Amino acid sequence: MAVTVDTGRLGLATLRRLPEASRPLVRPGTVPAGIVHLGLGAFHRAHQAVHTEAAIGAAGGDWGIIGVAPRSTDVVEALAAQDALFSVTTLTADGASTRVIGALAGVRHAASDPDAVVRLLADPAIRVVTLTVTEKAYQLDPVTGALAADPELTADLTTDRPPRTVPGLLARGLLARAAADAGPIALVSCDNLPANGRRLRSLVDQCLTLARVPDATLDRVAAQLTCPGTMVDRIVPASTDETRDTARLALGVTDLAAVAAEPWSQWVIEDDFPGGRPAWERAGAVLTDDAGPWERLKLRALNGVHSATAYLGALAGAETVVDALALPHLDAVLRRLVAEEIAPSFTPPPGVSVPDYGEQVLARFGNPAIRYRTAQVASDGSQKLPQRVLHTAADLRAAGRSARWSALVVAAWLRFLLGHTDDGRPLPLDDPLADRLRAALADGRHTPAGVVDAIFAVREVIPADLAADDEFRAAVTGWLTALERHGVRATLAGAR
Repeated sequence: MAVTVDTGRLGLATLRRLPEASRPLVRPGTVPAGIVHLGLGAFHRAHQAVHTEAAIGAAGGDWGIIGVAPRSTDVVEALAAQDALFSVTTLTADGASTRVIGALAGVRHAASDPDAVVRLLADPAIRVVTLTVTEKAYQLDPVTGALAADPELTADLTTDRPPRTVPGLLARGLLARAAADAGPIALVSCDNLPANGRRLRSLVDQCLTLARVPDATLDRVAAQLTCPGTMVDRIVPASTDETRDTARLALGVTDLAAVAAEPWSQWVIEDDFPGGRPAWERAGAVLTDDAGPWERLKLRALNGVHSATAYLGALAGAETVVDALALPHLDAVLRRLVAEEIAPSFTPPPGVSVPDYGEQVLARFGNPAIRYRTAQVASDGSQKLPQRVLHTAADLRAAGRSARWSALVVAAWLRFLLGHTDDGRPLPLDDPLADRLRAALADGRHTPAGVVDAIFAVREVIPADLAADDEFRAAVTGWLTALERHGVRATLAGAR
């Protein structure tokens, strides 16, 4: 890559300095807003914003995005200083290409001015709300689906104070929208959750019930609201100084909101938008009546394999997913996981071969330009493992099939919870249930069977049917024993 001299900060004033191939398809300020997005992290900027800009470029429409950061101010400040422009660098083994994205029509910080966000949600011009707020922000019990008991959320819904939670913002916005007769709207979850559309609808319904909204108002909200399910897929590692340096060299200007991603990007969307939508199909999205099969394909055969790679890799001392895949025998174990357990656990989308999809996944994970840290993938395991691995195991066991390889992934997570690599270095536990998991292990029963007993009693994570399944428990215990005694490398070498 040629070195380009930095001539300032990315923004409208510096667009003409950019290489022509790097300029945005849409100039901020020229396309009115029609979408509000909650969650302004790297994934949204590298995925939905890219698809939406391409759709506007291909078919037009008033579909600019107002990006809302619920809490962090860093990205809002960076984007505000850059006229809502940012770049996405596509990383391949052969090099990188960088392009500026102009889909954002503005940015907001919810914690600083939640009432402004509520007013946006009630604006008739806004017809779509998309979300990438991670599993934690939905505040639904993973076992029962009931709204979590949270004092802040309760205050959002039962007092007049400005809302401080994402569910509170949504509920207040929908009520304000109904009061203003602002027209229909679609709420679109883009988080890696099973049945994410139905889950979001349940969240809204429970919030409005908790707010003691009159039946007539509930009916008005319900008549004007849809929650299409989606599947989103693009590997977007956390931005680093290297990410920003790469963007600066490519653009000739500084971009403090730069993100990087793999070439692959997929978006499957249930086509249920009462107020209209961008022509996302012109930008490569799949519009469907049911995203469920695609969702299960991605959660199990991509995210599940990602988690397996991360836990086993982290234990073996591999810093990145690419490093982990270099471990002898790991790719063979992952292929058996996909072919022998993931593939028979669900019905894939028509025409899709799960083993072939798994091969594509391994090739994507092996992209040497994507330095996805194993610790990052391993975070929030209590929230991720149920839909990524445990649902696969539960479906197999319900059908009387072995879930041996899924048990290995669970054992690797349990070994990760114990907090040290095979050579004794400390491992971080970044998890919303960290205190609950530590308490479960606090009694000192750190034999493999004791660890399994302790964590399998955490019903927020382990489904009751798996916790009571003696064969599955024995498989997990056996793998955990091997990992504790011999380490990852020897365990993989002896895996049968």
